[in-house]
Amino acid sequence: MTEDHPCVCVVDDDQSMRESLRDLLCSMGLNVQTFASAHEFLTRPRPDGPSCLVLDIQLPGLSGLDLQQELAKVNVSMPTIFITSSGDIPMTLRAMKTVAIDFLTKPFRDDD
Repeated sequence: MTEDHPCVCVVDDDQSMRESLRDLLCSMGLNVQTFASAHEFLTRPRPDGPSCLVLDIQLPGLSGLDLQQELAKVNVSMPTIFITSSGDIPMTLRAMKTVAIDFLTKPFRDDD
């Protein structure tokens, strides 16, 4: 991967959502790595210093919010866009208190 093509890591347990996001982000000239769970993200090799993390909140095992907290504990900080199919107010507020730069409720438009 080259520096002029940032890498975005997508973590979502829904395969069709991962593929859709990968295709959309690749069409914008970004490099993308996808992960099906927080555990996979933590254990599989990933690029040094991804530019952004697109993270589903509701994941099997470790949730997206919990993953974000685990990353913060080891001083890994990157802009994060949280996505979820249930956008309740307390969850949104909790997500926005982290390093989240945005919070999207599924389904969302590509323009979002």
